[in-house]
Amino acid sequence: MTWTMPRSALHLVAGAIAVLSLGAFTLGVISAPPRGRLPGESATRGGGPALEATDATPLEMERIEGPPPLKELTEEEKAALDAEKLARAEAAAEAKLAAATALPKAPEAFTPPPAPAPDPVGAILEKAPPPEEEPPF
Repeated sequence: MTWTMPRSALHLVAGAIAVLSLGAFTLGVISAPPRGRLPGESATRGGGPALEATDATPLEMERIEGPPPLKELTEEEKAALDAEKLARAEAAAEAKLAAATALPKAPEAFTPPPAPAPDPVGAILEKAPPPEEEPPF
């Protein structure tokens, strides 16, 4: 591979990058707090005060335990639901029968689109004299 820089300059740039990266890592380690906390560790272990969330709301029992079990329907409620389903099915069947027996609508009469407005710029350009063979310089 052909490089545009001499090999000694490339070694100098690579060394500078290595020194800068090691220096940044060292400064990060030095400036880290002495007793850092990992996720899941309590904040009070380090001796600092516990934080209080003022806008927090407790979880509802439904979110913790799940939704309550559904109540059983009585025979009267089941009969009412069955009657309502039957009425809906009959109404849907009647609507389908009415749609099938209805006469199709006549198509609307075709109206041609309006004629385009005259183009005054086009008329001016048509009347313009033809261009000369060679433009004057």
